[in-house]
Amino acid sequence: MEREIRTTSDGSKTLHINDLNENYHSHHGALQEAQHVFIDNGLNLLNNSDINILELGFGTGLNVLVTIDEFLKTDKSHVIHYFTLEKYPVIEQEVNELDYGSIFHKKEMEEIYQKIHASNWNETVEILPHFFLTKYNCDFFEIKNLDLPEIDLVYFDCFGARVQPDLWENPLFEMVANTMKQGGLLTTYSSKGSVRRILKELNFSVEKKAGPPGKREMINAIKN
Repeated sequence: MEREIRTTSDGSKTLHINDLNENYHSHHGALQEAQHVFIDNGLNLLNNSDINILELGFGTGLNVLVTIDEFLKTDKSHVIHYFTLEKYPVIEQEVNELDYGSIFHKKEMEEIYQKIHASNWNETVEILPHFFLTKYNCDFFEIKNLDLPEIDLVYFDCFGARVQPDLWENPLFEMVANTMKQGGLLTTYSSKGSVRRILKELNFSVEKKAGPPGKREMINAIKN
């Protein structure tokens, strides 16, 4: 599918799929959305010293970067194992044009951005001391075949239900739930009523939270 680079309202860039008329991130601000949904309402709500994160899907790598940016603000004594799935990886030209490393204040983020994209698929790479990245080049429904540890935090960042409705139905959520430990947190930009109902049926406690810029609400869900 043909993709083009677009600039969002906060100055950060995103990819747009022309055939689907769908952005990888909010046009109101790619960086703002990632920070609000996955860090402020995700990573920063955990107190674990050893955190296993599962992301669906890797896409442009922005969610990994905001996670590393937050990790660098700590004393880095804790450990993060970051597992991410992606069926259609971006290409080198897109990585360079998105230029996400330059939108962070830390100079080392530019090198880190290139490193996460250059790392081999289906291998665990220590991006920084105590920060491990494993990228899986696979369909989301293959998650049941992966040898994952118990997951503390899920970044559920699939394309919207308008273009990929099957990713927002019970089968995938059940597979994801099966990877999570009790008390694990799932966070997503979606606030669809059908998603809230599915998560409740899967024994999650679901909370509506204020959404990122341009979106009224989002969801946090704790596995009971």
